[in-house]
Amino acid sequence: MNPARIADTDVAHEPPAPKNLRPIGVLFVCHGNICRSAMAQCIMQKLVDDRGLADRFRIDSAACRTDEIGSPLYPPAARELARHGVPDLGHRAWLITAADGDAWDYIVYMDAENERDLARILGPAPAARVCRLMSFTMRCGDVADPWYTGDFAATYDDVLEGCTALLDLLA
Repeated sequence: MNPARIADTDVAHEPPAPKNLRPIGVLFVCHGNICRSAMAQCIMQKLVDDRGLADRFRIDSAACRTDEIGSPLYPPAARELARHGVPDLGHRAWLITAADGDAWDYIVYMDAENERDLARILGPAPAARVCRLMSFTMRCGDVADPWYTGDFAATYDDVLEGCTALLDLLA
C-alpha cells in the first residue's frame, strides 16, 4: 500500500464537529422594540431558517426605553415584513438590562441614540460584542427610525442588508 495514499485517507476522515455547541446569541436593540429591532429579529430568523442554520443561532430583540414594553410589532412594520414574505414572530417588546450584556454574544443596535442608551444600561465592559447593525455593511450609518420617517420600506432594506452581512460573517 502506498504510504502517501494512507496519509490522504487519514486527512479525509476528520472527526465531525461537535453537535452540542452553544448557539450564537444575537440580540437586536432599538428605542421601543416595535419597529427596527423587531423587524431585524424577524428578518434574521428568516435568513437563518432559509439557510438551514436555525439550530446554530438564538435570536431576539429588545428595547432601550420603556415606552412600548409589552407591545407587539407595530402594524406598519408587520405589513412591510409580510410584503416580503417575512413572518411576524409574535414578539412583544421587552427592556434590555445590564444582565443581558453577559447573556448574548452580539447586541446589535440601530442608531447613535441606542448606542448611548446601551452604554448607560450595560456599563463599561459587557461580554457581548456591542455593535451598530449597519457597521457590517459598506454603509456604516444609522437605520432610520420609521416611527418618525414613516418609510418602512427603507428600514426594511437597511435591516435586510445589515442582517445579511452579519449572517455572512457569522455563518
